Amino acid sequence: MGCVAYLCLFVVLLQCFSFNNVVASKQTYIVHMRHNEKPDEFETHHDWYSSSLQAVSDSGEASEALLYSYTTAYHGFAASLSGEEVEALRKSNSVISIERENVYELHTTRTPEFLGLDKEVGLWDGRSTQQLNHVSQDVIVGVLDTGVWPESMSFSDSEMPSVPTRWKGECESGQDFDPKVCNKKLIGARAFSKGYLAAVGNSPKKGKESVSPRDVDGHGTHTASTAAGSHVGNASLLGYASGVARGMAMHARVATYKVCWKAGCFGSDILAGMERAIHDGVDVLSMSLGGGSGPFYRDTIAIGAFTAMEMGILVSCSAGNSGPVQSSLANVAPWIMTVGAGTLDRDFPAFAVLGDGRKFTGVSLYSGGGMGEKPVGIVYNKGMSSSSNLCLPGSLEPETVRGKVVLCDRGVNARVEKGKVVKDAGGVGLILANTAESGEELVADSHLLPAVAVGRKMGDVIREYVKKQENPTAVLSFGGTVLGVRPSPVVAAFSSRGPNVVTPQILKPDVIGPGVNILAGWSEAVGPTGLDSDSRKTQYNIMSGTSMSCPHISGLAALLKAAHPEWSPSAIKSALMTTAYTQDNTKSPLRDAATGGLSDPWAYGAGHVDPHKAISPGLVYDLTSQDYVAFLCSMDYSIAHIQTIVKHPNVTCAKKFADPGHLNYPSFSIVFGKSRVARYTRELTNVGAAGSEYEVVINAPTNVGVTVNPTKLTFKNVGDKLRYTVTFVSKRGMNRMGKSSFGSISWNNAEHQVSSPVSFQWSRLVR
Repeated sequence: MGCVAYLCLFVVLLQCFSFNNVVASKQTYIVHMRHNEKPDEFETHHDWYSSSLQAVSDSGEASEALLYSYTTAYHGFAASLSGEEVEALRKSNSVISIERENVYELHTTRTPEFLGLDKEVGLWDGRSTQQLNHVSQDVIVGVLDTGVWPESMSFSDSEMPSVPTRWKGECESGQDFDPKVCNKKLIGARAFSKGYLAAVGNSPKKGKESVSPRDVDGHGTHTASTAAGSHVGNASLLGYASGVARGMAMHARVATYKVCWKAGCFGSDILAGMERAIHDGVDVLSMSLGGGSGPFYRDTIAIGAFTAMEMGILVSCSAGNSGPVQSSLANVAPWIMTVGAGTLDRDFPAFAVLGDGRKFTGVSLYSGGGMGEKPVGIVYNKGMSSSSNLCLPGSLEPETVRGKVVLCDRGVNARVEKGKVVKDAGGVGLILANTAESGEELVADSHLLPAVAVGRKMGDVIREYVKKQENPTAVLSFGGTVLGVRPSPVVAAFSSRGPNVVTPQILKPDVIGPGVNILAGWSEAVGPTGLDSDSRKTQYNIMSGTSMSCPHISGLAALLKAAHPEWSPSAIKSALMTTAYTQDNTKSPLRDAATGGLSDPWAYGAGHVDPHKAISPGLVYDLTSQDYVAFLCSMDYSIAHIQTIVKHPNVTCAKKFADPGHLNYPSFSIVFGKSRVARYTRELTNVGAAGSEYEVVINAPTNVGVTVNPTKLTFKNVGDKLRYTVTFVSKRGMNRMGKSSFGSISWNNAEHQVSSPVSFQWSRLVR
């Protein structure tokens, strides 16, 4: 994903840091070592790594250069090194590889009702939602983000029992953070800043960063409370979305690991946070952050997540906010749950009435005094600046916009910043109009002045009106909160899309969850817009992004872990995927906010999560770490590269898939290349009743033939495993290079529908 501004592209939230101005002579590298070759003379690996650095140090300050030693999530260390030191280290036989660290970006009251978690009906073996949540008290959700605002009522531990004895974590003391603020709900809070401080010269900018677990950004508090926040009544953002706020697994424990700063989320800090979380004993890791796609052995998150998976920890990550562009996904490793974003059935309508009487409906979270009923003039793209249509800082001339509503095109800078630019120039209102890139998607913001966001079609009409009318005018008004919006869910335009560019044979994202206009806890150190000039304080905020959808799935995974503690991360992922739905609340196929038309699995994966069905999926596609090794071997990675991910010194490629698509994944992604035939075998595990029978249902596009053998599966016992083989044939003369099609394969009986999406793409003309 590319560099984005603070709060731009639907609350990605972190400012992109200009490293060209701060890069010192040394940079942070992550060094992969032959872990099992530690000389006996060193008591610990840390001592060995420090000695290795001392041997190549050009300053004699190896202790300061060594930032982290890793023993679990990774085998090696992170250090601040010069180019000469890097080259010297490469000559050591104990060094497998050296990579410069990556810098990543951060990508509710209505949500539990929308997902059905408020219903007191049997979810699992006849137990109610309340009973299942009670069981989840032993489940620990670890959140890697910007820290936590511990005083939030979302982290109240009222009536919670003692902390599980297996918990090994702690609350760290730090700037503005007393360990006593932790409790039986918020059981851990740590901060990892060595990589960040090395990048900024050990001097947090202008004292606005708290080098402690305290969240001065808001993002971390929002994601943590979404995943597992406690029940809080009368929550709202300045009156919007008023109701009960609660997380998905509201009785689960929360542990936060601050790894993200205003300059970004640094790979060395992320890896340290993941390692600590694994040691501490979390059951689910929620990470609403990511970066560009690349080989897994260079992806810090993928490397740490592999170890977590081996330890039985499900890792849930955001897909990214770079949609609707194709192939824009982050976090595509198959052992990660990759989550896209959809809408809720809740809206915040706002209206723009033009001087000719036409009324246009948009959205807004503006909570101040209105404009009144008297029309005021509208201006658009006026003045000397070529960027005035975008309302970039410094682009508006006060003499042109003073006392008027300004029409701004969406794009480039943050939506809330556009409002500030208009207000600072003397404007009294804002109409924020989408361009083709965002289509009809509407995301509400708590602007500093009256503001209405409208879709592209309405925006085009308003633009034309302003251009043609001699004295164009408008009145803006606001409609509060509306429930029961149809259709919903709709796939968010910003949600990153497939196909998967790292492994095209693995369909990503896996699922979508609620990620648009989500209310959750917030830091009182920052206003709801995140702008420095926003002095408002609120305990809850409404935000949008895959950063918001990710913790929804993390919390649901915690509920599944509570219901089925013996399930592997792959089984939990499979349950969430194969029970997901692909129709909205009008019983129509899921639509895409970017186009207004139908969506597809490259946008929503298996579909929108359904927690009621996921608790009892009937069958699951399970995987072991050995399966993932065979998958990595099929990518033709070197043994050294595979060791970077797997960490086992004796790993081999004795078992190797013919191609990555042979992984026992709950979805199919078929790439027709030299051959027009693809054949894959999958294995299903019975987690339903003994004696269960299933019949296959195939939904295939007209240009592909699909056959399944056998067509019926009978599981005599719980835990039985059965295989089936699918043959996909690209029909002659009915496909073209670069085109795509979609279908599904489902195993059904009276109680269960175990469905897998199938995507087809042609890398060349198949004859």
